[in-house]
Amino acid sequence: MPRHWSIGICTGTSPVELTVPPNTSPVLTARDVTDVNALFVADPFMIRCGDLWYLYFEIMDADTMRGVIGLATSTDLYKWEYKNVVLAEPFHLSYPHVFEANGQYYIVLETLGANNVGLYIADPFPDKWRFIATLIPGEHADPTIFFHDKKWWMFTCGSPQNHDMLNLFFADELTGPWQEHPLSPLIAQNPRDARPAGRIISVDEKLIRFAQDCTPQYGTQVRAFSIEELTVHSYREREVIGGPILGPGINTWNQGGMHHIDAHFQSNANWVACVDGWQL
Repeated sequence: MPRHWSIGICTGTSPVELTVPPNTSPVLTARDVTDVNALFVADPFMIRCGDLWYLYFEIMDADTMRGVIGLATSTDLYKWEYKNVVLAEPFHLSYPHVFEANGQYYIVLETLGANNVGLYIADPFPDKWRFIATLIPGEHADPTIFFHDKKWWMFTCGSPQNHDMLNLFFADELTGPWQEHPLSPLIAQNPRDARPAGRIISVDEKLIRFAQDCTPQYGTQVRAFSIEELTVHSYREREVIGGPILGPGINTWNQGGMHHIDAHFQSNANWVACVDGWQL
C-alpha cells in the first residue's frame, strides 16, 4: 500500500527544536491539487518574494506514477492556495530545492531518471522554469545546494535505493564545473545519518545539515548535524542534540513518520519550517 504524504508547518525558537502542534491538519494535501490526479504531496521547499511565500513540492501523479513539481502561495504560511504544476519532465521529479542567487531564482531537482542532477532557472518566476545545466552526472538523490566561503557546495545521496551514502561536491561557479570532495562519500552504509533532508541553514555562524533517518524504514524521522569544518580538503560534523528533531507524531497525517524540513528564520526571533509526514 502506498504511503500518503502531506505537507505541514511547524514553528519553534530554534530550527532543531520545532513543534508540530497536536490536533492540527496539514496545510497541503493531495486533495488540494486540481490539475493532476495526485497520489500525495511531499518534499516542500519555500521561498519568500515580496509579501508572498512560494511553496514548491513534489506531486506524485497517480496516472503516470511520476513526480511533477507543484506551486502554492501564502501570505501567512498557514493558509495556502494551490496554483498549478509548474515543472514536468518525461522522468520523475522531486526535491525542488528553490533558492535565489545573483538576482535570479533557481531550482535544483532530484532527477534520477535523467541520470544527472539538473539546474533550472525561473523564466519567469514563479511558475515558468527552464533547464540550463547538468551539474553532476549519475544517480544522486536529494541534491542539497548552498553557498559558503566563496564556493558552491552540494550534498547528495549516491545510493538512492539504500539511503545510506552522503556525497559532497563543490564548484567555484553555480553552473560548474563541479568536482567531488576528496573525502566523499562522507558517510557510507549508514541509513541513519546519510540522506539529505532539506535546505542547509546557518545558525550562529554554524551551518546545519538535516538528514533523513531511514531506520527502521525510509521516511521515519529527521536528524540535525552541525558542520564544524568544511574546506575543499576536510569535513567534520557532529549531531546537534543527539536525537531526531522530527519523527512520527500524534496527528493522523504524520503518524507514520517525517523525512523533510525547510526551515526559515523569522523577524520575531522564531523559526518556521515546512515539513512533510505520512500515514498509511
